[in-house]
Amino acid sequence: MEVKAKLKFTRIAPRKAMLVADLIRGKKSEEALNLLTFTPKAAARIIIKLLKSAIANATQKKIDVDRLFVKTVTVDQGPTMKRFMPRAQGRATTIRKRTSHITIVLDER
Repeated sequence: MEVKAKLKFTRIAPRKAMLVADLIRGKKSEEALNLLTFTPKAAARIIIKLLKSAIANATQKKIDVDRLFVKTVTVDQGPTMKRFMPRAQGRATTIRKRTSHITIVLDER
């Protein structure tokens, strides 16, 4: 039985989050948590929280946590906040602060 957890409008660029999501795809839930704990990326802390939330959802549905594995992890692009930074000679350049929507689906083996 599938269990989902979603996180929307996270202030991290999707490209950076995808690097971490690729590490845990297809792994057992315990193994994925251990791997993320020692990954020195900012997205790893965000995905750890989301994975723990998905595991908590599984316990609510009375699913055996030891048999769970990460079926899919998707990182989609959210809205981009646009800011401006002053530059030389009266010009301005845009700064794009990107957001992500992250979804984790766990399933039983």
